[in-house]
Amino acid sequence: MPESTPAAASLVGEEYEVEIGPVAHGGHCVARTPAGQVLFVRHTFPGERVLAKVTEGRADSRFLRADAVTVLEAAKERIEAPCPFSGPGRCGGCDWQHVKPGAQRKLKAAVLTELLRQLAGVTPEEVSWDGTVEPAPGDKVAPGEVPAWRTRVQYAVDAEGRAGLRRSRSHDVEPIDHCLIAAEGVSELGVEARRWPQIASVDAIAATGSNDRMVVLTPRPGGRLPLVELDRPVSVLRAQERRGKGGGPGQRTVHPVHGRTFVRERADGRTWRVGEGGFWQVHPQAPDLLVDALMRGLTPRKGETALDLYCGVGLFAGALAQRVGESGAVVGIESSKRAVEDARHNLADAPRVRIEHGRVEQVLPRTGITRADLIVLDPPRSGAGKRTVEHLATLGARRIGYVACDPAALARDLAHFRTAGYVPRFLRAFDLFPMTHHMECVAILEPVEKAR
Repeated sequence: MPESTPAAASLVGEEYEVEIGPVAHGGHCVARTPAGQVLFVRHTFPGERVLAKVTEGRADSRFLRADAVTVLEAAKERIEAPCPFSGPGRCGGCDWQHVKPGAQRKLKAAVLTELLRQLAGVTPEEVSWDGTVEPAPGDKVAPGEVPAWRTRVQYAVDAEGRAGLRRSRSHDVEPIDHCLIAAEGVSELGVEARRWPQIASVDAIAATGSNDRMVVLTPRPGGRLPLVELDRPVSVLRAQERRGKGGGPGQRTVHPVHGRTFVRERADGRTWRVGEGGFWQVHPQAPDLLVDALMRGLTPRKGETALDLYCGVGLFAGALAQRVGESGAVVGIESSKRAVEDARHNLADAPRVRIEHGRVEQVLPRTGITRADLIVLDPPRSGAGKRTVEHLATLGARRIGYVACDPAALARDLAHFRTAGYVPRFLRAFDLFPMTHHMECVAILEPVEKAR
């Protein structure tokens, strides 16, 4: 019987004094160990010298993950993290609490520039991007200050019933008494100040278009709901996770306990019903900012036909319908059944809008649509993918608007579009997730021959 190869030694806990190199996608920077192994280091900044402690990886790993536990030479952009729960081994929600706000946006711009070059083969100049990541109005704050922007917060609950947030790349809970990036409407509920026995998670939602507030409680297996008394009137829903086959992820079902099963949001001049599980942008200004960027780029005309793919509760479909008028038509496609119900309710007064339920790659070919003037797509973090992009390119749209919450997926899909005959006419990036590594991008594409 052949001898088994011994496993390579774990390097977790090892410490290396390293020079920090460029920022990378994911909220960390790149360095190398003295032996040349790649380190992805959190809680640091390019140009710093730090003591990095390995958190994941073995001697034969392609790369290691680490935290900067001691800063030996600090960058001028570094500040004291405003959040007391931020730092190595603590809350994983924010990546850049230790970096001045303006420098955070420069880091994001550097990441987007590199991903466009590496995955899409284009420069910022080629996509008419000025290289800036734009803050939302009101989010320009002084170093040491944090904008309270997050209108939806999922709190994890530890074994003692304390609400908190997950640590980086971990299921462990960091109990907190206040999340600095949580919007005022979330903080005023007082979720963090209470104990949640027998509860696994508490989702807190604060609408910005109304005074609607909602909490969704997920009990532990066999757990019972506590009596919910929060600091503001709130709707309460109970969620239940059902295991899939083989113990894998299953279906989440939600049941009302009291109050509405939705919140009312306001954007683009109208009110939107958003049920639990229906997608809505987390930053309060994001819906209007993204609608404005899309409509300016697409320039919809009366009588045109438009597609809104991954349409959620219908925000972009509604914006398109208003602008193409009664002589135009809009078809939306969305995989979430609840979001489809909300979209149909929200756009019931727009008879020229049709919302289809299902996965885009499955439903779009079945619609029989062979031509469209405009296409909007706002895919999940994984992107649209080559097959969907190739199908969209056959529809002859004069312009395509792509909304992306992940710059790597955007860059990959831009490469697919380029092969299929579409290139970006211009691109904008928005810092709609301050203190984190995330950003939102809007790209407007045109057929190659028209873009020349």
